Amino acid sequence: MASAELQGKYQKLAQEYSKLRAQNQVLKKGVVDEQANSAALKEQLKMKDQSLRKLQQEMDSLTFRNLQLAKRVELLQDELALSEPRGKKNKKSGESSSQLSQEQKSVFDEDLQKKIEENERLHIQFFEADEQHKHVEAELRSRLSTLEMEAAQHQAVVDGLTRKYMETIEKLQNDKAKLEVKSQTLEKEAKECRLRTEECQLQLKNLHEDLSSRLEESLSIINEKVPFNDTKYSQYNALNVPVHNRRHQLKMRDIAGQALAFVQDLVKALLNFHTYTEQRIQIFPIDSAIDTISPLNQKFSQYLHENASYVRPLEEGMLHLFESITEDTVTVLETTVKLKTFSEHLTSYICFLRKILPYQLKSLEEECEASLCTSALRARNLELSQDMKKMTAGFEKLQTYIALLALPSTQPDGLLRTNYSSVLTNVGAALHGFHDVMKDISKHYSQKATIELELPTTTQKLITTNDCILSSVVALTNGAGKIASFFSNNVDYFIASLSYGPKTGSGFISPLSAECMLQYKKKAAAYMKALRKPLLESVPYEEALANRRVLLSSTESREGLAQQVQQSLEKISKLEQEKEHWMLEAQLAKIKLEKENQRTADKLKSTSSGQVAGVAQEKAAAVTATGQEDASAKAVPDPVHSTSEIGILTRTSDSEAPDVESREDLIRNHYMTRIVELTSQLQLADSKSVHFYAECRALSKRLALAEKSKEVLTEEMKVASQNISRLQDELTTTKRSYEDQLSMMSDHLCSMNETLSKQREEIDTLKMASKGNSKKNKSR
Repeated sequence: MASAELQGKYQKLAQEYSKLRAQNQVLKKGVVDEQANSAALKEQLKMKDQSLRKLQQEMDSLTFRNLQLAKRVELLQDELALSEPRGKKNKKSGESSSQLSQEQKSVFDEDLQKKIEENERLHIQFFEADEQHKHVEAELRSRLSTLEMEAAQHQAVVDGLTRKYMETIEKLQNDKAKLEVKSQTLEKEAKECRLRTEECQLQLKNLHEDLSSRLEESLSIINEKVPFNDTKYSQYNALNVPVHNRRHQLKMRDIAGQALAFVQDLVKALLNFHTYTEQRIQIFPIDSAIDTISPLNQKFSQYLHENASYVRPLEEGMLHLFESITEDTVTVLETTVKLKTFSEHLTSYICFLRKILPYQLKSLEEECEASLCTSALRARNLELSQDMKKMTAGFEKLQTYIALLALPSTQPDGLLRTNYSSVLTNVGAALHGFHDVMKDISKHYSQKATIELELPTTTQKLITTNDCILSSVVALTNGAGKIASFFSNNVDYFIASLSYGPKTGSGFISPLSAECMLQYKKKAAAYMKALRKPLLESVPYEEALANRRVLLSSTESREGLAQQVQQSLEKISKLEQEKEHWMLEAQLAKIKLEKENQRTADKLKSTSSGQVAGVAQEKAAAVTATGQEDASAKAVPDPVHSTSEIGILTRTSDSEAPDVESREDLIRNHYMTRIVELTSQLQLADSKSVHFYAECRALSKRLALAEKSKEVLTEEMKVASQNISRLQDELTTTKRSYEDQLSMMSDHLCSMNETLSKQREEIDTLKMASKGNSKKNKSR
């Protein structure tokens, strides 16, 4: 669980990193454009400076020339004023000189007129240059304001990215803490699971023994009591009601529920995709609110408007299929009749895709023929047209295999049972191919949307529509990937469970036989329900939980108890052997005693008659002593150790016989009680040792399992720590890269501000210079 969450977090980080990288590329592109624009403005400013310097040099030269001409005119006027009085005095003599002066005056007048005209022309050029300078200054000021606004926007974007980055760092730290807590909880759960596995193993062993005994009994009953085996004939075997597998039915219903959820997501994404495509056609390349769209797009929009009538039945068909799978039925290909309706709805939707495909391709060609369509946008449109063809082909391929899977429920000879696995694997391959096509569509459409965003005529309505279409395409891609992974994960289970039939049967089962089998199953369930009797009161749940640990401990010590019983049996056998041995010894001693008594009787016959009575009394005492010994030996049930020789050894005289017998009885009873106590203590010690041995053995097993689980958990912790360190390294690298980019952008913005300030200063100096020149020219 922890590894899966880490992978999910890593994927989210990768997606955010890709988004930030795309935004960074856009910002880099904007910065490069601004650099190019600033370079172009610098070049224009240099050209204007050069032209202004040339005009200033010309102005300086003209002013110098005007000063020379003015001085020359003054000299000529002075000479004319001096020549007039002289001419009055010497009219006669100065006729020739007056003619010369008039010729010179006319030449001077012409030269002066040329200079005046040239001065006027220069004034006009200066006025035009001043106006052009003012116009360039206004353009530069507007460009400067736009650049400042763009710089502010870039700074806002940079601040947002830094804020988002800090939020992601905090979120990752919180996730790390949560994962550490979760890892600790998982360790505790793993310990509990190990204990449960040990208990389950013991239960499994007991169940295995019970089931093996039951299997032998059932096999013997089947061999003795079953007269007819209907599994030999496929026609009869098809009508047999299979064993009700509730777990299988629940899993099939769960799988059908998951498939229904995935199909609902896919249907929703398809509806959004067709609807937003219709909305895009209405606003691009011609907005229907401003002008009428082409007849082709009108027809295409009309067909797209009907998409719900073809897409909605897919969800309804999958819902009917999910409702047909219950706990009471047998879910196989022969009984899933609702799969045929889902296949028909999918066929109608594919007919709709075939109908709109030519119009979609023509609409993309019409976009390519538009005047604002660039070469990159045209290439994306061609790629999208190829992707749309692949998408339709993928749906057709998928519908073909689903129609094949629907054949066993309608046509018995349509599909062989041996081909089920190949058809199911092909369905998985078709779903993966459809997922790849949707990834290509998402990629190409995102590129197309970014290109259209840079067009000058792109409206906000088109941008929002493109974003909606892109989100629906992403949803389609995700839904297709989920369905493909879901089917590939469960394809083995489908192959193992969907082909219902007896294990020994080889013929194809018709839908009619499957329907009869379901009817028989209902009748059998009703009969079993009628036979069901009310159950007795069971053990309360709390009491069962309290006794569960005791039962588990008793099952764990079963092996130890078996060993203890075997050892006690061996001891009992040894004690029985010792008992027989000592009984034989007692019989031999009794025989010896009788011989000795007979021998003494024979000896006493030769003696006097007075001693006969004493001998008879001795015999009687000996007989009573042996009788008491035999009775005491028979009264003790435990292993007997004979002590009859003590009485024989201590017998000395006739007067001490009763004391000797009482002493022997006391000694015998004492030793017998002592032996019984020692044997009981020995048995108790043996039972305790066996019990301790069993407990030690169970503890050693638990210790071994705990060490194994500890090794597994240490490896998992190592992997988790490696993943965390890798994520931290990636975070640090991304953080450094973003910091470097931010620093570069800030440096670039500073350099741009410096260049703008320099340009402002140069413009101010040019204004001051132009104002000074204009004042000088006005004064002149």
